Amino acid sequence: MKPPPFVYDAPETLDEALALLAEHGDDAKILAGGQSLVPLLNFRLVRPARLIDLNRVAGLDGMENGCIRAMTRSRTIERESELPLLRRAVRFSGHAQIRNRGTVGGSCAHADPASELPCALLALGARFRLRSAQGERVLATEDFILGTFSTALAPDELLVDIEVPPRPEGERSAFVEHARVHGDFAIAGAAVLRVPGERLVVSMLGGADRPVRVELRDAGEEAAADAVRDLDPPSDLRASADYRRALLEELVRRAIREVSI
Repeated sequence: MKPPPFVYDAPETLDEALALLAEHGDDAKILAGGQSLVPLLNFRLVRPARLIDLNRVAGLDGMENGCIRAMTRSRTIERESELPLLRRAVRFSGHAQIRNRGTVGGSCAHADPASELPCALLALGARFRLRSAQGERVLATEDFILGTFSTALAPDELLVDIEVPPRPEGERSAFVEHARVHGDFAIAGAAVLRVPGERLVVSMLGGADRPVRVELRDAGEEAAADAVRDLDPPSDLRASADYRRALLEELVRRAIREVSI
């Protein structure tokens, strides 16, 4: 398959990219790593009149002091991130070739419910900084990701970076998921954070049309059941709702066990 025709732009500065979005945002798509967009183009499931390629824009990649810039590659997170939960989560994200090209910002802006990074970032309390030619705003993860392939990004806005708050001393983390084969889309997954003497934070993928976060008072026998009690998982070709709920309970139980050792 070949993509439909489009106008191609390759801005070299953030201001140029934002100016293009201000003028053409309703008819444009952003190209970051291309691991989700290019297949959609080839199958003609999306037909933008314009493609704005961010790969030449200076200053949009790299990590510093809890700030992850949007064009940072997944492979960079896997190898260099100081956040153990993100390193664990991204290893489930496709295969090495995909992680070499895929970006953190692209994954989050795509908002696939099976994506690992949004789930982990929700657990970490990350905040998303959006820019347009008119200014900027910062949103919590739960306000940024609105549902399946849906975010709060306006047509003229660009996700520029993600801020993760400083981590408490002694924090332990775990990320587990299940897919039919390695590298396939996850059926379900769970991220767990624990600081001794504090509540557990649990974030789950596969339990709804977006990641879901809950806090638990303890890591007792009923903790995993409590975490999934209010979930209404979807049914699809990969799994029924009942199977997903049972699977999530077991995955949460394993993650809690891992952070409690």
